[in-house]
Amino acid sequence: MKEIISRRLACLREEMEREGLHAFIFPSTDPHNGEYTPERWKGREWISGFNGSAGTAVVTRHEAALWTDSRYFIAAAEQLEGTEFKLMKERMPETPTIAKWLGIKLAMEDRPQVGIDGMVCAAAVVENLATGLRSEGGITLRTNFDPLSRIWTDRPQVPSAQIMLHPEQYAGESCRSKLTRIREWLRRRHVCGILVAALDDIAWTLNLRGEDVHCNPVFVSYLLITDDSATLYVDRTKLTPAVTDYLRRNDIGIERYEDVARLLARYKEYNILLDPDEINYTLFNSVRCHEVVRVQSPIPAMKAVKNDTEIAGFRSAMERDDVAMVRFLRWLKPAVEAGGQTELSVAERLEQLRAEGDKYRGLSFDTISAYQEHGAIVHYEPTPETDMPLRPEGLLLIDSGAQYLDGTTDITRTIALGPLTEEQRRVYTLVLKGHLQLQMCTFPERASGTQIDAIARMAMWREGMNFMHGTGHGVGSYLNVHEGPHQIRMEYRPAPLLPGMIVTDEPGLYLAGRFGVRTENTLLIVRRKETEFGRFLGFEPLTLCPIDTTPIIRSMMTDEEIAHLDSYHKMVYERLSPLLDEKDRQWLEENTRPLAHLG
Repeated sequence: MKEIISRRLACLREEMEREGLHAFIFPSTDPHNGEYTPERWKGREWISGFNGSAGTAVVTRHEAALWTDSRYFIAAAEQLEGTEFKLMKERMPETPTIAKWLGIKLAMEDRPQVGIDGMVCAAAVVENLATGLRSEGGITLRTNFDPLSRIWTDRPQVPSAQIMLHPEQYAGESCRSKLTRIREWLRRRHVCGILVAALDDIAWTLNLRGEDVHCNPVFVSYLLITDDSATLYVDRTKLTPAVTDYLRRNDIGIERYEDVARLLARYKEYNILLDPDEINYTLFNSVRCHEVVRVQSPIPAMKAVKNDTEIAGFRSAMERDDVAMVRFLRWLKPAVEAGGQTELSVAERLEQLRAEGDKYRGLSFDTISAYQEHGAIVHYEPTPETDMPLRPEGLLLIDSGAQYLDGTTDITRTIALGPLTEEQRRVYTLVLKGHLQLQMCTFPERASGTQIDAIARMAMWREGMNFMHGTGHGVGSYLNVHEGPHQIRMEYRPAPLLPGMIVTDEPGLYLAGRFGVRTENTLLIVRRKETEFGRFLGFEPLTLCPIDTTPIIRSMMTDEEIAHLDSYHKMVYERLSPLLDEKDRQWLEENTRPLAHLG
């Protein structure tokens, strides 16, 4: 792989020389600013060899560097070893920004130019980057050149899987109703139209689903909505007769995907809403109307509050998913003790059990099956090269989820496969305390996730420990497993928490080279009480799966935490036991007993 990366960098530098560019930047994004990038747009991975979901590669004529966040420090260091790429750890005090680094590296160049493909980077990101580069010695940013179109000779095509209808029995609201709500929102703000590029927003609005993106049931397209029309920009070969008829009946026009920039240039309305954090730079600058309204799209906030049908679907999907989890957990320890199991084999077993459930459509993300020191790599995914045999000792972290026609699941359990060290038990208990404290909390309506994030971290902060990823994210309804705008995390996210939103609760601790622990439930935000001080909200756990109690140091737990865990386990048993056979039910009863049995 090192030799391959070296040859690719040589080809890139030839093109840079030909185009008069002194550096080129490869983000992790695609034309739709999605979290999961289709193969065609994985340019950063192709040029660097690093396959994490987040990161930016920068190549000059003489050097190369890759910026990524704390989730990938360990994995990136391993994957970049032996290549030209230097790992740049984001948010570390010693790490310069990309603009600052380029300012240093290009300081001796005459009129330096840096390239980035404007089709695969959000307008706001490009604008901020351009400002930063100008301040570092007047570096010019060029956005109209894609070197991969010349040097990536076997580049995958744009995905072309067929689109499917998502019936109202699962969506809970018609496409026509959603379009009406969007138009009313625009009308109140005197906006004539909106271009939608986020694939999950398009799928939600139109009640359609696809298979273009790994683990995400979406399809590559754009959607233009005005006060009296809607146009879907899509490859027509993706449309079945049923979908074509459905679009016609809902007054949605069809244009070619590749014509979106050309046709946007002909947009005739007075103004248009373009979310600069969503729309790529090239399309953002294609429109030639009187005014571009630079605000957030209203669709994510609408999508985040689930209707009664979607909530009922989540409950049903979670029950089926957690039946599979119970069957898996009952199988796991005896299988490990018998020998022959690995990280990959147990992940495959869990996927098989899920696939036996009704309405199953696939995984919602690649399973994280991480044993011992691999658990310290936050987004570790086992491969044949890294696959580790499991032994009846230590901790196995399983973060997994599935797509069902009526909901999307996301759950993490850390399981003791046998004897643990005192350190492992202590860290496990600290993480559990944070998980339970957040799940128990009551908070004012419209508080943001940032304002309650510390609740999940208090116990570990007292011990001088912390985790650098978010504590919780929204979840789609048979859509993307990561959904906004609301999040629970240390970094400020102003989106309010509202009844009907789905959010995860997943604190963790990671000790490099030793082990990692994470415990995650998916929660529904519900109303708790109303007082003279206003409305207060709380969480209802949707996930119904036992939490391993064998690692717990009970003396570290408060009475409130113990009572809540016991209550949760009682609910898990009552909901799942009627759905299980006798052996699974006996196992569930044993593993949902009150904590008093620990002594």
